Amino acid sequence: MPSVIQGSNSALSSPDLPAAAPIQQLHHYAYRAKDAEETRHFYEDILGLPLYHIIQSDHVPSTGEYCPYTHFFFRLQDGSFIAFFDLGNDEAALPSPNTPLWVNHISFRVDSVADLQAMKARLQAGGVEVLGVTDHHIFKSIYFFDPNGVRLELTAQLADEFKMQQESQTAHARLAEWTARKVQWRKERERQQPGQAAEALKPQQNDRPEFTGKAAASA
Repeated sequence: MPSVIQGSNSALSSPDLPAAAPIQQLHHYAYRAKDAEETRHFYEDILGLPLYHIIQSDHVPSTGEYCPYTHFFFRLQDGSFIAFFDLGNDEAALPSPNTPLWVNHISFRVDSVADLQAMKARLQAGGVEVLGVTDHHIFKSIYFFDPNGVRLELTAQLADEFKMQQESQTAHARLAEWTARKVQWRKERERQQPGQAAEALKPQQNDRPEFTGKAAASA
């Protein structure tokens, strides 16, 4: 898998290199679908996202390899899409063996907490198991899985633009602190004896202390 080379800021600052083009919005995010009609029913009939575009071919345009597919797109209100590939063999994508199921997901915004509650009721009426409403302080969310095992989140924003702007002013410093601590954590891991389990790196700041209290109470 190609990766970004770290420490190449000198190359990026070259006057001969074009400036980064403005990336306006998400165009689409694509997943594998086990069955196109099952997926259409979920996204169009339950979530209300209209089926908008289909591409079908025997060959992959980017690589040229032979792999027959139906590529279909559902449109969000802002004009972006969530898309799927049905490869015609009734197989779903396998979960990542080293990643918890809650990590990889995509979140869609709704306008209000009332809309969040309404969508929760609609999903449950369609036989979908829903977690939440979960309070993340700056937004509230519900979580559920689509028929392909993709974890989805619906989010109602609580914080206004001023609050988010304040948050953005500390984001780089907090990430830099995490990165510095991770460098030290890697050195300590290298000194460990073979077979000794490495303790996970914990963040320097706990933004959700209420869950720490709940875990201690149930221990």
